[in-house]
Amino acid sequence: MYRCSLENMTEKIKTFSTFGATGNGGITRYSLSKEAIMARKEFEKRMRAIGAEIEIDDVGNIYATIPGQDAGAKRIAMGSHVDSVLNGGNYDGILGVLSAMEVLETVVRENIPHKHPLTAVIWTNEEGSLYEPSMMCSGIVCYDYLPPQIQEKYHYEDMMNSKSIVDNQTTFGETLKASGYQGEKKYRMDPERYACIFETHIEQGPILEENNKDIGVVDCVIGLMNYRVILKGQTVHSGTFPMNRRKDAFYAAAQVLCYLHEKIDALQIPELVYTTGEVVCHPCIHTCVPDHFEFSFDARHQDPANLEKVLNVLKECTQNEWSGCTCEIQEAWTRETVYWDKELVSYVEKAAEELGVSWQYIHSGAGHDAQYLGYMLPTTMVFVQSKDGLSHCEEEYSSPQQCTEGASVMLNAVLMADENA
Repeated sequence: MYRCSLENMTEKIKTFSTFGATGNGGITRYSLSKEAIMARKEFEKRMRAIGAEIEIDDVGNIYATIPGQDAGAKRIAMGSHVDSVLNGGNYDGILGVLSAMEVLETVVRENIPHKHPLTAVIWTNEEGSLYEPSMMCSGIVCYDYLPPQIQEKYHYEDMMNSKSIVDNQTTFGETLKASGYQGEKKYRMDPERYACIFETHIEQGPILEENNKDIGVVDCVIGLMNYRVILKGQTVHSGTFPMNRRKDAFYAAAQVLCYLHEKIDALQIPELVYTTGEVVCHPCIHTCVPDHFEFSFDARHQDPANLEKVLNVLKECTQNEWSGCTCEIQEAWTRETVYWDKELVSYVEKAAEELGVSWQYIHSGAGHDAQYLGYMLPTTMVFVQSKDGLSHCEEEYSSPQQCTEGASVMLNAVLMADENA
Protein backbone atom coordinates (compact mmCIF):
# COMPACT_ATOMS: atom_id res chain seq x y z
CA MET A 1 0.00 0.00 0.00
CA TYR A 2 1.23 3.48 -0.89
CA ARG A 3 0.83 6.63 1.19
CA CYS A 4 0.67 10.26 0.12
CA SER A 5 2.84 12.88 1.80
CA LEU A 6 1.46 14.66 4.85
CA GLU A 7 4.06 17.40 4.39
CA ASN A 8 3.10 17.97 0.76
CA MET A 9 -0.63 17.95 1.46
CA THR A 10 -0.20 20.42 4.32
CA GLU A 11 1.73 22.76 2.02
CA LYS A 12 -0.91 22.48 -0.71
CA ILE A 13 -3.74 23.34 1.66
CA LYS A 14 -1.82 26.35 2.96
CA THR A 15 -0.90 27.63 -0.51
CA PHE A 16 -4.31 27.27 -2.13
CA SER A 17 -6.02 28.88 0.88
CA THR A 18 -4.33 32.15 -0.11
CA PHE A 19 -6.24 32.36 -3.39
CA GLY A 20 -9.29 34.36 -2.38
CA ALA A 21 -8.56 34.50 1.35
CA THR A 22 -11.12 36.58 3.26
CA GLY A 23 -8.87 37.32 6.21
CA ASN A 24 -11.19 35.40 8.51
CA GLY A 25 -9.91 31.89 7.84
CA GLY A 26 -11.94 31.21 4.72
CA ILE A 27 -12.15 32.10 1.04
CA THR A 28 -14.41 33.67 -1.54
CA ARG A 29 -13.39 32.20 -4.90
CA TYR A 30 -16.12 32.49 -7.48
CA SER A 31 -15.73 30.42 -10.62
CA LEU A 32 -13.37 32.00 -13.21
CA SER A 33 -12.72 34.98 -10.92
CA LYS A 34 -9.16 36.29 -10.68
CA GLU A 35 -8.80 34.26 -7.46
CA ALA A 36 -9.99 31.07 -9.16
CA ILE A 37 -7.64 31.71 -12.08
CA MET A 38 -4.75 31.99 -9.62
CA ALA A 39 -5.67 28.56 -8.25
CA ARG A 40 -5.96 27.15 -11.76
CA LYS A 41 -2.56 28.48 -12.79
CA GLU A 42 -0.97 27.02 -9.67
CA PHE A 43 -2.56 23.66 -10.51
CA GLU A 44 -1.23 23.82 -14.07
CA LYS A 45 2.27 24.82 -12.92
CA ARG A 46 2.52 21.93 -10.49
CA MET A 47 1.10 19.39 -12.90
CA ARG A 48 3.44 20.44 -15.71
CA ALA A 49 6.34 20.11 -13.25
CA ILE A 50 5.67 16.35 -13.01
CA GLY A 51 5.30 15.97 -16.77
CA ALA A 52 1.52 16.02 -17.02
CA GLU A 53 -0.13 17.05 -20.28
CA ILE A 54 -2.72 19.82 -19.85
CA GLU A 55 -5.96 19.89 -21.84
CA ILE A 56 -8.79 22.41 -21.44
CA ASP A 57 -12.24 21.83 -22.88
CA ASP A 58 -14.69 24.38 -24.26
CA VAL A 59 -16.31 25.11 -20.88
CA GLY A 60 -13.05 25.55 -18.98
CA ASN A 61 -12.67 22.13 -17.37
CA ILE A 62 -8.95 21.31 -16.98
CA TYR A 63 -7.48 17.82 -17.42
CA ALA A 64 -3.88 17.11 -16.37
CA THR A 65 -2.72 13.63 -17.46
CA ILE A 66 0.37 11.55 -16.80
CA PRO A 67 0.92 8.60 -19.17
CA GLY A 68 0.58 4.93 -18.27
CA GLN A 69 2.40 1.89 -19.56
CA ASP A 70 -0.40 1.23 -22.06
CA ALA A 71 -0.71 4.26 -24.32
CA GLY A 72 -4.02 2.97 -25.66
CA ALA A 73 -5.67 2.39 -22.30
CA LYS A 74 -8.50 4.60 -21.13
CA ARG A 75 -7.76 7.26 -18.53
CA ILE A 76 -8.62 6.95 -14.85
CA ALA A 77 -9.63 10.38 -13.56
CA MET A 78 -9.80 12.11 -10.18
CA GLY A 79 -10.88 15.63 -9.34
CA SER A 80 -13.33 18.22 -8.10
CA HIS A 81 -13.61 22.04 -8.22
CA VAL A 82 -11.69 25.12 -7.07
CA ASP A 83 -14.59 27.58 -6.86
CA SER A 84 -16.32 28.36 -3.57
CA VAL A 85 -19.42 29.91 -2.09
CA LEU A 86 -19.29 33.42 -0.65
CA ASN A 87 -17.20 33.33 2.54
CA GLY A 88 -16.65 29.60 2.18
CA GLY A 89 -13.97 27.29 3.54
CA ASN A 90 -10.62 25.94 2.40
CA TYR A 91 -11.66 22.31 1.85
CA ASP A 92 -14.98 22.03 0.00
CA GLY A 93 -14.18 21.08 -3.59
CA ILE A 94 -10.56 22.11 -3.54
CA LEU A 95 -9.63 19.07 -1.42
CA GLY A 96 -10.63 16.84 -4.35
CA VAL A 97 -8.28 18.77 -6.61
CA LEU A 98 -5.43 18.75 -4.10
CA SER A 99 -5.92 15.01 -3.54
CA ALA A 100 -5.83 14.32 -7.28
CA MET A 101 -2.66 16.37 -7.57
CA GLU A 102 -1.11 14.51 -4.64
CA VAL A 103 -1.98 11.14 -6.21
CA LEU A 104 -0.27 12.07 -9.49
CA GLU A 105 2.73 13.54 -7.71
CA THR A 106 3.10 10.44 -5.53
CA VAL A 107 2.89 8.14 -8.54
CA VAL A 108 5.61 10.11 -10.32
CA ARG A 109 7.79 10.63 -7.25
CA GLU A 110 7.74 6.95 -6.24
CA ASN A 111 7.68 5.67 -9.81
CA ILE A 112 4.60 3.56 -9.10
CA PRO A 113 3.86 1.29 -12.08
CA HIS A 114 0.44 1.79 -13.67
CA LYS A 115 -1.12 0.74 -16.94
CA HIS A 116 -3.68 3.48 -17.49
CA PRO A 117 -3.03 7.21 -17.95
CA LEU A 118 -4.04 9.05 -14.77
CA THR A 119 -5.85 12.40 -14.95
CA ALA A 120 -6.44 15.15 -12.38
CA VAL A 121 -9.47 17.30 -13.20
CA ILE A 122 -10.78 20.75 -12.26
CA TRP A 123 -14.48 21.14 -13.00
CA THR A 124 -15.70 24.65 -13.76
CA ASN A 125 -18.47 26.30 -11.73
CA GLU A 126 -19.54 23.49 -9.42
CA GLU A 127 -20.97 25.82 -6.79
CA GLY A 128 -22.98 28.05 -9.11
CA SER A 129 -22.40 30.82 -6.58
CA LEU A 130 -22.09 33.58 -9.16
CA TYR A 131 -23.55 31.93 -12.25
CA GLU A 132 -26.37 29.45 -11.63
CA PRO A 133 -26.92 26.49 -11.66
CA SER A 134 -24.53 24.43 -9.57
CA MET A 135 -22.55 21.60 -11.22
CA MET A 136 -22.83 23.64 -14.41
CA CYS A 137 -19.94 22.37 -16.49
CA SER A 138 -20.03 18.73 -15.41
CA GLY A 139 -23.72 18.98 -16.34
CA ILE A 140 -22.80 20.26 -19.79
CA VAL A 141 -20.18 17.54 -20.32
CA CYS A 142 -22.55 14.77 -19.17
CA TYR A 143 -25.64 16.26 -20.83
CA ASP A 144 -26.34 13.39 -23.24
CA TYR A 145 -26.36 10.88 -20.37
CA LEU A 146 -28.52 12.79 -17.88
CA PRO A 147 -32.20 12.05 -17.18
CA PRO A 148 -34.55 14.38 -19.13
CA GLN A 149 -35.66 16.29 -16.02
CA ILE A 150 -32.05 17.18 -15.30
CA GLN A 151 -31.15 17.85 -18.93
CA GLU A 152 -33.72 20.65 -18.92
CA LYS A 153 -31.52 22.58 -16.49
CA TYR A 154 -28.33 22.32 -18.56
CA HIS A 155 -28.99 23.41 -22.13
CA TYR A 156 -25.67 24.77 -23.40
CA GLU A 157 -27.00 28.13 -24.60
CA ASP A 158 -28.86 28.68 -21.34
CA MET A 159 -25.65 28.04 -19.42
CA MET A 160 -23.66 30.47 -21.54
CA ASN A 161 -26.37 33.08 -20.97
CA SER A 162 -26.55 32.56 -17.20
CA LYS A 163 -26.27 36.03 -15.64
CA SER A 164 -24.18 37.07 -12.66
CA ILE A 165 -26.21 37.24 -9.46
CA VAL A 166 -24.15 40.35 -8.57
CA ASP A 167 -24.81 42.63 -11.56
CA ASN A 168 -27.50 40.62 -13.42
CA GLN A 169 -25.77 41.57 -16.67
CA THR A 170 -22.46 39.76 -17.16
CA THR A 171 -23.00 36.25 -18.53
CA PHE A 172 -21.08 33.08 -17.79
CA GLY A 173 -20.18 32.82 -21.47
CA GLU A 174 -18.63 36.29 -21.45
CA THR A 175 -16.65 35.50 -18.32
CA LEU A 176 -15.47 32.18 -19.74
CA LYS A 177 -14.24 33.83 -22.92
CA ALA A 178 -12.44 36.57 -21.02
CA SER A 179 -10.83 34.11 -18.60
CA GLY A 180 -8.54 32.53 -21.17
CA TYR A 181 -9.88 29.10 -20.19
CA GLN A 182 -12.23 28.44 -23.10
CA GLY A 183 -10.54 25.49 -24.77
CA GLU A 184 -11.77 22.93 -27.27
CA LYS A 185 -14.80 20.67 -27.12
CA LYS A 186 -12.75 17.65 -28.22
CA TYR A 187 -11.09 17.57 -24.80
CA ARG A 188 -14.33 16.98 -22.88
CA MET A 189 -14.37 13.85 -20.75
CA ASP A 190 -16.23 10.98 -22.43
CA PRO A 191 -16.58 7.18 -22.10
CA GLU A 192 -14.47 6.57 -25.20
CA ARG A 193 -11.32 7.95 -23.55
CA TYR A 194 -12.05 7.57 -19.83
CA ALA A 195 -12.56 4.38 -17.81
CA CYS A 196 -13.81 5.79 -14.49
CA ILE A 197 -13.52 8.70 -12.07
CA PHE A 198 -12.98 9.21 -8.32
CA GLU A 199 -13.76 12.30 -6.24
CA THR A 200 -12.38 12.91 -2.75
CA HIS A 201 -14.38 15.42 -0.71
CA ILE A 202 -15.02 16.57 2.82
CA GLU A 203 -18.14 15.03 4.33
CA GLN A 204 -19.78 18.42 5.05
CA GLY A 205 -21.64 16.81 7.93
CA PRO A 206 -21.00 15.43 11.45
CA ILE A 207 -21.52 11.68 10.98
CA LEU A 208 -17.89 10.55 10.57
CA GLU A 209 -16.73 12.66 13.51
CA GLU A 210 -19.56 11.45 15.75
CA ASN A 211 -18.72 7.84 14.86
CA ASN A 212 -14.98 8.44 15.26
CA LYS A 213 -14.28 7.42 11.65
CA ASP A 214 -11.74 9.12 9.43
CA ILE A 215 -12.95 7.96 6.01
CA GLY A 216 -16.41 7.68 4.50
CA VAL A 217 -16.82 5.00 1.84
CA VAL A 218 -19.58 6.71 -0.12
CA ASP A 219 -22.18 4.50 -1.79
CA CYS A 220 -24.56 7.08 -3.30
CA VAL A 221 -25.80 10.65 -3.57
CA ILE A 222 -29.28 10.58 -2.09
CA GLY A 223 -32.37 11.71 -3.98
CA LEU A 224 -34.08 15.01 -3.30
CA MET A 225 -37.24 16.94 -3.99
CA ASN A 226 -37.33 20.73 -3.99
CA TYR A 227 -40.64 22.59 -4.07
CA ARG A 228 -41.95 26.12 -3.74
CA VAL A 229 -44.78 26.49 -1.21
CA ILE A 230 -46.86 29.55 -2.06
CA LEU A 231 -49.46 31.28 0.14
CA LYS A 232 -51.78 33.88 -1.39
CA GLY A 233 -53.81 36.36 0.62
CA GLN A 234 -54.75 40.03 0.43
CA THR A 235 -52.71 43.21 0.96
CA VAL A 236 -54.35 45.74 3.25
CA HIS A 237 -53.15 48.60 5.42
CA SER A 238 -51.40 47.41 8.58
CA GLY A 239 -52.92 50.15 10.75
CA THR A 240 -56.55 50.25 9.63
CA PHE A 241 -57.72 46.74 8.73
CA PRO A 242 -59.20 44.55 11.51
CA MET A 243 -57.22 41.47 12.54
CA ASN A 244 -60.13 39.05 12.27
CA ARG A 245 -60.70 39.91 8.60
CA ARG A 246 -57.12 39.73 7.38
CA LYS A 247 -55.67 37.23 4.89
CA ASP A 248 -52.04 37.48 6.00
CA ALA A 249 -49.91 35.29 3.73
CA PHE A 250 -46.88 35.55 6.05
CA TYR A 251 -48.86 34.29 9.03
CA ALA A 252 -50.42 31.56 6.89
CA ALA A 253 -46.97 30.43 5.74
CA ALA A 254 -45.87 30.13 9.36
CA GLN A 255 -48.84 27.88 10.04
CA VAL A 256 -48.06 25.71 7.01
CA LEU A 257 -44.42 25.38 8.01
CA CYS A 258 -45.35 24.27 11.54
CA TYR A 259 -47.83 21.80 10.06
CA LEU A 260 -45.16 20.35 7.77
CA HIS A 261 -42.73 19.85 10.65
CA GLU A 262 -45.37 18.20 12.82
CA LYS A 263 -46.66 15.82 10.14
CA ILE A 264 -43.28 14.94 8.58
CA ASP A 265 -41.64 14.33 11.94
CA ALA A 266 -44.53 12.04 12.80
CA LEU A 267 -43.57 9.85 9.81
CA GLN A 268 -40.40 8.93 11.76
CA ILE A 269 -38.31 8.33 8.63
CA PRO A 270 -34.68 7.59 9.61
CA GLU A 271 -32.04 9.74 7.86
CA LEU A 272 -34.64 12.03 6.26
CA VAL A 273 -33.60 15.69 6.20
CA TYR A 274 -35.69 18.63 5.06
CA THR A 275 -35.05 22.35 4.92
CA THR A 276 -36.74 25.68 4.34
CA GLY A 277 -33.95 27.94 3.16
CA GLU A 278 -35.35 30.68 0.95
CA VAL A 279 -38.36 32.98 1.34
CA VAL A 280 -40.09 35.61 -0.77
CA CYS A 281 -42.49 38.12 0.78
CA HIS A 282 -44.66 40.66 -1.08
CA PRO A 283 -44.99 43.59 -0.85
CA CYS A 284 -42.43 43.32 1.97
CA ILE A 285 -43.40 46.70 3.45
CA HIS A 286 -43.88 47.16 7.20
CA THR A 287 -47.13 49.08 6.73
CA CYS A 288 -48.72 46.38 4.54
CA VAL A 289 -50.16 42.98 5.30
CA PRO A 290 -48.42 40.52 2.91
CA ASP A 291 -50.56 39.16 0.09
CA HIS A 292 -47.91 36.71 -1.14
CA PHE A 293 -45.42 34.58 0.74
CA GLU A 294 -43.48 31.64 -0.61
CA PHE A 295 -40.77 29.44 0.75
CA SER A 296 -38.53 26.72 -0.58
CA PHE A 297 -38.91 23.19 0.73
CA ASP A 298 -36.04 20.74 0.20
CA ALA A 299 -36.30 17.09 1.35
CA ARG A 300 -33.64 14.41 0.85
CA HIS A 301 -33.61 10.64 1.33
CA GLN A 302 -32.17 7.59 -0.37
CA ASP A 303 -35.54 5.83 -0.76
CA PRO A 304 -37.95 7.44 -3.27
CA ALA A 305 -40.89 5.86 -1.42
CA ASN A 306 -40.06 7.99 1.62
CA LEU A 307 -39.81 11.14 -0.47
CA GLU A 308 -43.25 10.29 -1.83
CA LYS A 309 -44.59 10.21 1.72
CA VAL A 310 -43.19 13.68 2.30
CA LEU A 311 -44.69 14.91 -0.96
CA ASN A 312 -48.09 13.64 0.14
CA VAL A 313 -47.84 15.81 3.26
CA LEU A 314 -47.00 18.78 1.04
CA LYS A 315 -50.04 18.06 -1.12
CA GLU A 316 -52.25 17.98 1.96
CA CYS A 317 -51.38 21.62 2.57
CA THR A 318 -53.00 22.63 -0.72
CA GLN A 319 -56.31 21.09 0.31
CA ASN A 320 -56.81 23.48 3.21
CA GLU A 321 -57.29 27.22 3.68
CA TRP A 322 -54.84 28.86 6.06
CA SER A 323 -56.15 31.94 7.86
CA GLY A 324 -58.10 32.84 4.75
CA CYS A 325 -55.15 32.19 2.40
CA THR A 326 -54.81 29.59 -0.31
CA CYS A 327 -51.78 27.31 -0.59
CA GLU A 328 -50.20 25.86 -3.71
CA ILE A 329 -46.99 23.97 -4.39
CA GLN A 330 -44.73 24.01 -7.43
CA GLU A 331 -41.98 21.51 -8.21
CA ALA A 332 -38.65 23.27 -8.65
CA TRP A 333 -36.13 20.45 -8.74
CA THR A 334 -35.95 16.70 -8.19
CA ARG A 335 -33.26 14.06 -8.54
CA GLU A 336 -33.19 10.34 -8.04
CA THR A 337 -30.63 8.64 -5.82
CA VAL A 338 -27.42 8.13 -7.82
CA TYR A 339 -25.61 4.96 -6.75
CA TRP A 340 -21.87 4.65 -7.18
CA ASP A 341 -20.23 1.84 -9.09
CA LYS A 342 -20.08 -1.14 -6.70
CA GLU A 343 -16.66 -2.29 -7.88
CA LEU A 344 -15.11 1.14 -7.36
CA VAL A 345 -16.77 1.38 -3.95
CA SER A 346 -15.20 -1.95 -3.04
CA TYR A 347 -11.77 -0.61 -4.01
CA VAL A 348 -12.22 2.38 -1.70
CA GLU A 349 -13.31 0.07 1.12
CA LYS A 350 -10.37 -2.29 0.57
CA ALA A 351 -7.89 0.59 0.36
CA ALA A 352 -9.11 2.07 3.66
CA GLU A 353 -9.06 -1.34 5.32
CA GLU A 354 -5.55 -2.22 4.17
CA LEU A 355 -4.20 1.22 5.06
CA GLY A 356 -5.52 0.71 8.59
CA VAL A 357 -7.71 3.81 8.39
CA SER A 358 -11.00 3.83 10.29
CA TRP A 359 -13.94 3.98 7.90
CA GLN A 360 -17.68 3.48 7.44
CA TYR A 361 -20.21 3.43 4.64
CA ILE A 362 -21.98 6.76 4.17
CA HIS A 363 -24.40 8.48 1.80
CA SER A 364 -23.82 11.92 0.33
CA GLY A 365 -26.62 14.35 1.04
CA ALA A 366 -25.01 17.14 -0.99
CA GLY A 367 -24.71 17.34 -4.74
CA HIS A 368 -21.32 16.96 -6.44
CA ASP A 369 -19.95 16.88 -9.98
CA ALA A 370 -19.60 13.15 -9.42
CA GLN A 371 -23.36 12.69 -9.34
CA TYR A 372 -23.62 13.75 -13.00
CA LEU A 373 -20.49 11.89 -13.99
CA GLY A 374 -22.08 8.79 -12.49
CA TYR A 375 -24.58 8.75 -15.35
CA MET A 376 -21.72 8.65 -17.87
CA LEU A 377 -18.88 6.70 -16.23
CA PRO A 378 -18.25 4.31 -13.34
CA THR A 379 -17.86 6.76 -10.45
CA THR A 380 -17.30 6.84 -6.72
CA MET A 381 -16.34 9.20 -3.88
CA VAL A 382 -14.16 9.24 -0.78
CA PHE A 383 -15.19 11.37 2.22
CA VAL A 384 -12.92 12.74 4.93
CA GLN A 385 -14.10 13.95 8.30
CA SER A 386 -15.39 17.52 8.72
CA LYS A 387 -14.83 19.14 12.12
CA ASP A 388 -18.19 19.76 13.81
CA GLY A 389 -19.84 18.94 10.48
CA LEU A 390 -19.34 22.52 9.30
CA SER A 391 -19.10 23.43 5.61
CA HIS A 392 -19.86 26.31 3.26
CA CYS A 393 -18.50 28.60 5.98
CA GLU A 394 -15.14 29.98 7.05
CA GLU A 395 -14.97 27.59 10.02
CA GLU A 396 -14.87 24.56 7.69
CA TYR A 397 -11.92 22.34 8.67
CA SER A 398 -10.41 18.92 8.08
CA SER A 399 -6.96 18.18 9.49
CA PRO A 400 -3.99 17.75 7.14
CA GLN A 401 -3.70 14.18 8.45
CA GLN A 402 -7.32 13.41 7.51
CA CYS A 403 -6.90 15.05 4.11
CA THR A 404 -3.76 13.03 3.47
CA GLU A 405 -5.49 9.82 4.51
CA GLY A 406 -8.28 10.58 2.03
CA ALA A 407 -5.75 11.08 -0.75
CA SER A 408 -3.93 7.87 0.21
CA VAL A 409 -7.16 5.89 0.13
CA MET A 410 -7.96 7.30 -3.30
CA LEU A 411 -4.42 6.56 -4.55
CA ASN A 412 -4.65 2.90 -3.63
CA ALA A 413 -8.22 2.57 -4.89
CA VAL A 414 -7.12 4.08 -8.20
CA LEU A 415 -4.27 1.59 -8.44
CA MET A 416 -6.75 -1.26 -7.87
CA ALA A 417 -8.93 0.13 -10.65
CA ASP A 418 -5.85 0.45 -12.83
CA GLU A 419 -4.99 -3.22 -12.26
CA ASN A 420 -8.49 -4.53 -12.90
CA ALA A 421 -9.87 -2.21 -15.58
